[in-house]
Amino acid sequence: MSAQQSAEAPCAVGRLTPQGPWIGFQPATSGYCLVVGLNGALRSSEADVDLLLALAIAYFTEAFEGAPPEIEATQADLSALITDLAQRETDAEARRLLREALDAIDDGLAGDAVAGRLAAARAPRTEPTDPIELLRMRATELAGRS
Repeated sequence: MSAQQSAEAPCAVGRLTPQGPWIGFQPATSGYCLVVGLNGALRSSEADVDLLLALAIAYFTEAFEGAPPEIEATQADLSALITDLAQRETDAEARRLLREALDAIDDGLAGDAVAGRLAAARAPRTEPTDPIELLRMRATELAGRS
């Protein structure tokens, strides 16, 4: 793990395959890290806003298999993540879209409605890469590092 990691436990969004590695995020000194875990081994790397929004979209669309229960992310974890992203965001429009996503979570809207707002916040800053494919690629890259 990176020296920038905090002592906080990772939050797993889900498993890439039924018995395979899980993917999630973890607060770090400078923001958040992408974390991949399998059989007790963790790999992590710094995560940019696009990757973190992709993780949130995956969570709200239930794109992956169930996460390990002891570290499974909750809506509160995702709210904290998105709140942090909104506070750090310098672009007013992106910040507004992130706050809309937070309101959707607070209002208890369906996961697809929250994911749609997150996708809108992600769209201006990225190429049209599917968020789930992006996560699979990054997790595979990270898991392959020694």
